[in-house]
Amino acid sequence: MDEARPLGKIVLFGLQHVLVMAATPISAVFLMSATLGLSPGVTVDLLSAAFLASGVGSLIQSLGPWKFGPKLPFVMLPGGAPLVLFLAIAAQHGLRTATGAVLLTAVFTFVVLPLFSRLLRFFPPLVIGTMIVIVGINLVKVGALLVTGRPGEPGFAAPSHLALAFATIGFTVAFYWLCTGVLRQLAVLLGLIAGTVLALLLFGLDGGRIAEGGLVGVPHLLPFGTPQFNLLAALPLMLYSLASMAEATGQTVINAEAVGKDIEPRTAVPRTVRGDAATSLLGGLFGLPLMVTSGENIGIVRVTGVRSRFVTAAAGLVLIALGFLAPVTRAISVIPSAVIGGTALVVFAVITVLGVQMLGRAELDRHTHTFICAVALALGLLPILVPGVYSGFPSTVRILLESGVGVGALVAAVLNVLFHHLRPRRNDAPDVDASDVDAPDVDASGVDAPDIGTPDVGTPDVEAPGVRRQSAPSS
Repeated sequence: MDEARPLGKIVLFGLQHVLVMAATPISAVFLMSATLGLSPGVTVDLLSAAFLASGVGSLIQSLGPWKFGPKLPFVMLPGGAPLVLFLAIAAQHGLRTATGAVLLTAVFTFVVLPLFSRLLRFFPPLVIGTMIVIVGINLVKVGALLVTGRPGEPGFAAPSHLALAFATIGFTVAFYWLCTGVLRQLAVLLGLIAGTVLALLLFGLDGGRIAEGGLVGVPHLLPFGTPQFNLLAALPLMLYSLASMAEATGQTVINAEAVGKDIEPRTAVPRTVRGDAATSLLGGLFGLPLMVTSGENIGIVRVTGVRSRFVTAAAGLVLIALGFLAPVTRAISVIPSAVIGGTALVVFAVITVLGVQMLGRAELDRHTHTFICAVALALGLLPILVPGVYSGFPSTVRILLESGVGVGALVAAVLNVLFHHLRPRRNDAPDVDASDVDAPDVDASGVDAPDIGTPDVGTPDVEAPGVRRQSAPSS
């Protein structure tokens, strides 16, 4: 993870990260522009700022200066739930108040972080694994919408878009199967390029936009004017930031596992959150919504096997350069969303698999753990699988309930505390249905008897004469 590879390889691998995640800042800015009726000049300015802030945040998280950033291969992005909340605040209170809400939330994150750090012991692999599965499924949905568009929109699920996405996935699989060494590690990038070339040959691309405008784009500070600070208007973003901290916890742990680094969550997670808050503070000054650590690059790390954090640092430098090179930014925006979506489906699905792997180490053969995971998945996936399910609730309540990741993490953490920290100690049978277990063979000479099940927390080991019962692992 700390290996400084040759410069050429680092740049190539970093470019792969950028191309896979470039659709997120582009789509976020275009959505802001369309929703709020922004002028083309402001849209280009925000796009430059999005790349610049993403690059700075990626450098902070990858290099870890002082107490900011966990020194893990992270990339940072705008978009997602923070963007939706930003647009809602802007529509109701104005863009200057929305900018002030982002700045207030960044400061709020710094203030509440010490309290949140003390609660990290209540996030064992069972909780984090459940949360990562929900994150992965949510990201797969995001990638699918890049391919199909949203239901009800013109051209929804067009066969040509689906074919292009499936072809991109096929190219990625072919490169991964046929190639070895560096080329295999670049399978995601090569599949993306091949899909773009296919789109060019079959449908053509709008290359005229590349030559429009100047060569250099410099983002402007406070493009909407002096921020206005309204605590009530900022409350939705502040509440979301708590769910974002929980998501950052899971991403930090799973990223460390993907690169094979042993971390202390109580130290590493606050560094990640500080990096998020610092980058959001910078982005807010340029008119952007909250910036968050990205789950996309974790999937890329796992697929390619390239673990070096200097690769995502190189991606950060590329993003900063894109923030100033307007023609390159416009060229990236030409890549069809179906191609990017096809690539994203593979990368995001890998994140889901990582969550499943973590749950595999969470002793799901214990009935209590199975129950906790099932309830958290049910409530966490509900707003993802059924959008608008909480539309009848008050807006302040809906903000929390519609964050599937936040709900899943909260439910898993609360149930884990109830069953494993607050449940009264019992001296009865362990957490296993005795009717489903055959009686073990016991050697009276003193040989260890096989463990017939993992006892519930607080259940003492019972030692029979002549038999030493194996102690179950602690929760």
